[in-house]
Amino acid sequence: MISPPLEALYDVPAPAKLNLFLHVTGRRADGYHLLQSAFMLIDWCDTLHFATRRDGLISRSDLKASDGTRPAQAEPLPADDLTVRAAQALQAACGTRLGVHIGLEKRIPSQAGMGGGSSDAASCLLALQRLWGVRLPPAKLTAVALSLGADVPFFLSGGNAWVEGIGDEITPLALPSASFVVVKPPAGVATKEIFTASNLQRDTETATIQGFAAHADGPIFGFGHNDLQPVAQKFCPQIGQSLDWLGSQQLQGRMTGSGSAVFAQILHDADLQRAPRGWVVRKCKNLQTHPLAGW
Repeated sequence: MISPPLEALYDVPAPAKLNLFLHVTGRRADGYHLLQSAFMLIDWCDTLHFATRRDGLISRSDLKASDGTRPAQAEPLPADDLTVRAAQALQAACGTRLGVHIGLEKRIPSQAGMGGGSSDAASCLLALQRLWGVRLPPAKLTAVALSLGADVPFFLSGGNAWVEGIGDEITPLALPSASFVVVKPPAGVATKEIFTASNLQRDTETATIQGFAAHADGPIFGFGHNDLQPVAQKFCPQIGQSLDWLGSQQLQGRMTGSGSAVFAQILHDADLQRAPRGWVVRKCKNLQTHPLAGW
């Protein structure tokens, strides 16, 4: 049964993710890269607020986060950012005449490889189905999500996942609870530059969930590697500097996604030295399920 439209939804979370590893296993004829990765949700979240518009228009305002934080080197989002595009895509897919005003409290840094924009888009799709009283079939909602970006379907899946293909093959993945430190240097790197680089390794041997799970009693968070990291470090030397800083803390770091954020597993009460000025360093815990699982 479809619920009637709501007037507003507030405090909708959109969590970031970390790639525990990221292998590029091939490239399709259409240019899309074939990937394997373990995607892990963490408790570093943007927050979205939604108010129904009866005139059918879609608008967005960027709000200061309620805890006073701002992402590193925050810049105004474009007028047609992923939340607006997600709202437009859902509006077209379900044929509603309703619109929405979106208030976005941005905390997750951009150009970090943490999926902030994709997570915002996924939370927008889930929230707007409730707000507008509509419900797309799961396959159609996933297709809308994939049209917005390769990472968006993951954030609809409800939890941590083994991800393959171009981001559209998603298998639920159980992960042990753990704490991490995430480091975002000031500089960022464009994903497109990395994937078009001639020296990007595109033939990593295919891994299996079973092989990954075999590390469950050992360094499961050290499985594999990130094929994008060597290329990204050449575009953005601060990635290497961030990894060196983690090394100085006796931590084994790795880049997430296409960077420039890096991370390492820690004991939650670990003492860390002061990072260079302008860097964002945050202790996080992983999440077992998405905060909107079941919406």
